[in-house]
Amino acid sequence: MRLRRAPLLTLLLTLGVSAADARVRLGESLPAHPWTAAEREVVVVYSHDCGDLGDLWDAVLASGLPVRAVNAEGIQTPAPAGLRAWDGEAATAFARKLRVGAYPTVLLVQGGRILNAWEGTFTGQLE
Repeated sequence: MRLRRAPLLTLLLTLGVSAADARVRLGESLPAHPWTAAEREVVVVYSHDCGDLGDLWDAVLASGLPVRAVNAEGIQTPAPAGLRAWDGEAATAFARKLRVGAYPTVLLVQGGRILNAWEGTFTGQLE
C-alpha cells in the first residue's frame, strides 16, 4: 500500500525542501497586489523562462488553497486553466519588492504575511 499525503502537507513539504536560498523574507507583508487576500493562500511568481511548470502547478493546485499567479518580467506566459495570471510592469515590480532571487518562487501566505518561501527549479521530487 502506498502512503498518500494530504494536499496541504504535500505543499508544505514541497516548500520546505529547497535547493535554493530564498531571499524573500519570511514574516514580511506582501507588497501591493490586485487580488483580495485570503486568510491563507499560495502565490506563485514565475517568468517565461521557467520551463515546464506542470508538476509545480499540480502540487500547488492540489493544496486546496487559493492560488495567485504572478507572471513577472514582461513576457506573457499563461497560468493553468482556471487561473488568471497577473502580468505586466506592476507584476514585475511586485517580484522585485519581494526580492525574488529565482523563478519560480512559491510563497505560502497567511494573513497577508509570508509564512514560507521556496525558490528554484522544481523537479517534482519531494524527497
